[in-house]
Amino acid sequence: MTTGNVSLNESGWNFLKNSLGEEHLNVSLAAGDASFRRYFRVRSQSQSWILMDAPPARENSQPFVDIARFLRNHGVPVPNLQAIRLEEGFLLLEDFGDTTYLKALDAGEAALPLYEKAVDILLDIQATPVDDTCIAHRRPFDRAMLRQEMALLTDWYIEGILQRPISPEDRTRFDTAFHSLLDGILEQPVVFVHRDYHSRNLMWLGDGVGVLDFQDAVMGPVTYDLASLLRDCYVAWDADFRQTIAQRWLTAAGERLGYRPNAQQFSKDLEWMSIQRNLKAVGIFGRLSLRDGKHGYLNDIPRTLTYVRDNLQRHPQLELLQQLLDTYLPADWGKMA
Repeated sequence: MTTGNVSLNESGWNFLKNSLGEEHLNVSLAAGDASFRRYFRVRSQSQSWILMDAPPARENSQPFVDIARFLRNHGVPVPNLQAIRLEEGFLLLEDFGDTTYLKALDAGEAALPLYEKAVDILLDIQATPVDDTCIAHRRPFDRAMLRQEMALLTDWYIEGILQRPISPEDRTRFDTAFHSLLDGILEQPVVFVHRDYHSRNLMWLGDGVGVLDFQDAVMGPVTYDLASLLRDCYVAWDADFRQTIAQRWLTAAGERLGYRPNAQQFSKDLEWMSIQRNLKAVGIFGRLSLRDGKHGYLNDIPRTLTYVRDNLQRHPQLELLQQLLDTYLPADWGKMA
């Protein structure tokens, strides 16, 4: 075996040799992500695979295996599992290449067909039947979990990155504001939620799409993944494009998911969900910087906060949240240069 300057331990090499039955393999680092997982590309003379190295002490890979099998059984294009050794944290996966949606867009690929395909696959995911043998169906994305996500903003971004202590009184006010937001969100129908459905986890295969990073899937609000896709922390779309894609999803969601809101209700559902999702993302970016030394994500915060401000301005019911963010975030928060 040969390497492209990678640090794969002996157990990893043995796993590859035993799984593929080949000695002549080239292994190179493919990517890392926002977790403790690493990915290697493994090549033989005729084929390639992705080796996931997820240290068991840091990552539980059983949900990835469980959910991958479930989604693949229902026609969702997730990687085929070639070999598994969970006790050592190794998975050998089908290789979907390097071209994320984000890279495809940067290379000039037309956005509309990509996002039409993304919406169609999202509906396939959301319409999968409930099966208690799938771990995602035993994980409710309930008030407690949604509220815990929003605490990332106050704990890791406001007090962590910005170093702005929140008074006890304002802690109570944040709690009130967050619960008012969640009251509306939790009225939405519940479906299978990928939970990270955006341009870095969708792979453009040239003639199709591959879906990654689904291991945190839960059962939750119907608009969550659509909000992730259209209010993406890594790429911004204008209102007309968002409307076109949202309408494609909504038209099919009535028949496939039984979700038939009027226009005003749909706008509220999607925008309130986007506020929750994007405030959580800002908190996660702060945590990645402070805890894990991954500072690059801080560059995506201005775009993400722009979404929050944009949505809050259309919903006076959330005025308390607006006031608190005005108090604790920089004066120009939510305003892209």
